[in-house]
Amino acid sequence: MQKATRARAALSLALAAGLACATDRSPAMELSSSAFGHHADIPALNTCDGRDQSPPLAWSGLPAGTKSLALIVDDPDAPDPAAPKITWVHWVLYNLPPDAMGLPAGVSELPPGTREGLNDWKRTGYGGPCPPIGRHRYVHKLYALDTVLPALQPPTKAALERAMHGHVLGHAELVGYYRKQR
Repeated sequence: MQKATRARAALSLALAAGLACATDRSPAMELSSSAFGHHADIPALNTCDGRDQSPPLAWSGLPAGTKSLALIVDDPDAPDPAAPKITWVHWVLYNLPPDAMGLPAGVSELPPGTREGLNDWKRTGYGGPCPPIGRHRYVHKLYALDTVLPALQPPTKAALERAMHGHVLGHAELVGYYRKQR
């Protein structure tokens, strides 16, 4: 009888602790686009076959204490998804203000304080999907940081990842696909 009472008490405490933890959790960070869904095809408009304009992006559920955001868009399937050799970087942004709720399609004016990094074409700005062969994945990664980063020299994806180390509060991903039109 005593064992059963202790077991019920332990179970009650565990359930209460679990409920307390569940109510303390903030919603998960989310990254989305009105142009394409997660694991769906990216419209040609956002690629080298179209106007090569950045897709609209929206985010929510930023963790408490977020001081800035970083965005990296890359293609881990380059040059051929059947035999990938490199990850091709399409867009690097950092120090996006946490009160920005997203970026419009074809963004030309970034939120105040935002810094641009270099893509693998060695230029700043968005470079859309333009795969030489096959259907590639394009991973849009948004990071919530507990700091505003210093100016990066050089402002590459690798430099950004080093600077973010130890400062990531949360992250979200949006994956889109594209096959070049022939």
